[in-house]
Amino acid sequence: MNIQLIQASLTKKLRHLEERLAHVQKDMSKSHSADSSEQAVERENDEVLEGIGQETQSAIQDIRAALVKIDEGSYGNCSECGEAINPERLEALPETGHCVSCAAA
Repeated sequence: MNIQLIQASLTKKLRHLEERLAHVQKDMSKSHSADSSEQAVERENDEVLEGIGQETQSAIQDIRAALVKIDEGSYGNCSECGEAINPERLEALPETGHCVSCAAA
């Protein structure tokens, strides 16, 4: 497992997600139309954007936590039980902080 490649990949993904979150927040701050039927559609769009924003914030937190673990030298160990996370899981989800057992609990 090449930690430097993982760190670079996570950093790139973090930047992308931060840009996405900024766009979502900008879109949500737009004023609504004066037309009531248009407002209904715009409010539905706001709900979708809010969900995307929450998912993006969660992903950002996970990536930041993984980057901290890399800096501390504890990357690859489960945050719950301390056991090593399967390298295949880390390859699929490099930002994960939990082994399969703890993630399922």
